[in-house]
Amino acid sequence: MAAKDRKKELARQRYERQQARRQAEAARARRVKIVGAGVAVAVIAVGGGVAYAMTRSDDKKDKKDTTAAAGACTYTRAEEKGAPKNLGTPPAKPVHTGPVQATIKTAQGDVGLELDGAKAPCATNSFAFLAEKGFWKNTFCHRLSTGEGLKMLQCGDPTGTGQGGPGYQFGNENTEGATYKKGTLAMANAGPGTNGSQFFLVYGDSQLSPDYTVFGKITKGMDVLEKVAAGGIDKPGPDGTGAPKKKVTIQDVSIVGK
Repeated sequence: MAAKDRKKELARQRYERQQARRQAEAARARRVKIVGAGVAVAVIAVGGGVAYAMTRSDDKKDKKDTTAAAGACTYTRAEEKGAPKNLGTPPAKPVHTGPVQATIKTAQGDVGLELDGAKAPCATNSFAFLAEKGFWKNTFCHRLSTGEGLKMLQCGDPTGTGQGGPGYQFGNENTEGATYKKGTLAMANAGPGTNGSQFFLVYGDSQLSPDYTVFGKITKGMDVLEKVAAGGIDKPGPDGTGAPKKKVTIQDVSIVGK
């Protein structure tokens, strides 16, 4: 290859890598929309700061669930901060297709969960996979909301910034007609097809658009979440959310019977 052609090829490759990084950065953001009077406020973590986007709650968008087709799940590799090398992806065929008991052991107390492998097999499959890999050990829940429209604790980001993930993503499940009442366990995402390792625990009825995979419920430890919420938010951002003052460090996540 001539030197001139080689330079063009290298320039093209650099451009493609830059574009791929930008797309990955956008996909890494995790957001939860608070539904108000016809308007949803999306809070998106970007770099070292926070960007705000206003969208109408009646915006037309593809809300079709991408559940396991023909008994298989699709996990797409993605460049994400904090993703361990050689973690791999969950098996395409869900291991769990019924109720699964899990426990999140934290410095503030244990939280018991029941995962819904029937309605959300791909999310349940991923959660169990990451738990068994010890993915969440020594991470902390990075976002607490105590507002009337949103009462939840968000966890699962290995970087603690709201931008990390496991290095793969998958689509939504079980969102049609979804509600986020007290005790709900759901996936956080940055839009269709961007579920990863971040999830949120709802400790009070919340008003959310049905865009987040509901994959289980809280069976124990509601008092732990309420204690954390009562402790307040450390340096809340303009949207009123932020890291909890009572730091919630995840010591382990275990699947009962495993």
